[in-house]
Amino acid sequence: MTMQPRNPATAESFDILYLADIRFPMERANGIQTFETCHALASRGLRITLVVRDDTARPRRDPFVFYGLPPVSTLRIERLPVAGPHVCRRAWYLAAAVWAAMRAARRGCVFTRDLGVADAVLSMPRRLRPPLVYESHGFAPVFAKTMPELVSGTPAGGQTKIRRLFRRERRVWLGADGYITTTGVLASEMRDRFGDRPCLTTVSNGVRLSDDGVMPPPPPAGPTLVAYAGHLYPWKGVDVLIRALRLVPGVRALIVGGFPGEPDLERVRMLARELEVDERVRFTGQVEPSRVPALLSEATMLVLPTVATESAAYTSPLKLFEYFAAGRPVIASDLAPVRELVRDGENGLLFSAGDADALAGAIRRLGDDRPLAAALAQTAFAEVERYSWRRRAERLEAFLRDVAPVPAHIRVIA
Repeated sequence: MTMQPRNPATAESFDILYLADIRFPMERANGIQTFETCHALASRGLRITLVVRDDTARPRRDPFVFYGLPPVSTLRIERLPVAGPHVCRRAWYLAAAVWAAMRAARRGCVFTRDLGVADAVLSMPRRLRPPLVYESHGFAPVFAKTMPELVSGTPAGGQTKIRRLFRRERRVWLGADGYITTTGVLASEMRDRFGDRPCLTTVSNGVRLSDDGVMPPPPPAGPTLVAYAGHLYPWKGVDVLIRALRLVPGVRALIVGGFPGEPDLERVRMLARELEVDERVRFTGQVEPSRVPALLSEATMLVLPTVATESAAYTSPLKLFEYFAAGRPVIASDLAPVRELVRDGENGLLFSAGDADALAGAIRRLGDDRPLAAALAQTAFAEVERYSWRRRAERLEAFLRDVAPVPAHIRVIA
């Protein structure tokens, strides 16, 4: 069934060229966030052209089926058949992105969360392209420097690359027609680095909510089950959860995630064996996004144990919003961007990042105080609608239309 856009009879014509140099569909958070954003905007009546790399799976997967979303008539996906080594694929995509921007309609904007793509579009003469809106998820030089902690086995970027990324960040900050950050912490840092700028807003990531708006039923009776869902990179802090488990006898853990063939799943499994808690830990490995809510519903409480690293200062994890929607109490690392969402003792508990003893104490506290656990879960669930993809799209549309207003002579009222 194809979903029709919201109020198509009254919507003004507005086109978004969304440029994402990723294989598509993609199971990682980047792909999920990109498609949920495009789908939510298209559902509001905006015409979206999503330009991505072709799927690596054969037969090609239908993105709407893969992500479990109904087709929308105003969302078109253009998959580029790029191939070869990474440098060739990147060059091909950048060239295609510039060409697509030149062909784009002048009644909308170019939207991307890819810094290199944004820089390439800005290299075009202004009269040859629509306005550019860039969505930043972090500071690229920091990501390059700390890459080994972000993705296991990946080397850090050299000084030449870091300087190049710094210059690129500055050009995009100064040159983009609109600039979006996913956290207020990142917006403040960028102002401190490069000065203030107009057309700047912060819009957090989001979550898909059920249509009924009913809080999920309480967890099943039995031993306390603490769950985590997401990647197992060291900075994600799953190791901290495993160490905390040793300090809370009788508590079990559910770890949802871990890509086959990557070293992180085996690293965490080995740690559980070394600490002799492996019999209390269930590892699912990588699962389809559609299966995650059911798995989280098995838990007594949910944990976001992110470690306090330099790159974690930009975290805006999709899982935190999924946790709020799951109707379970949340325990999260006390980090600046997390504090934008979690208020200690009101809609969750915060613990000192990286401190297994502190995490164990929070687990014991919620296990012993079920009324507190229920109150935290109820408050978080009551607030989660403000973080839905639908609400995010409302804020994005208002910002995009301010940055790239439709010229009066081409406004279309159907």
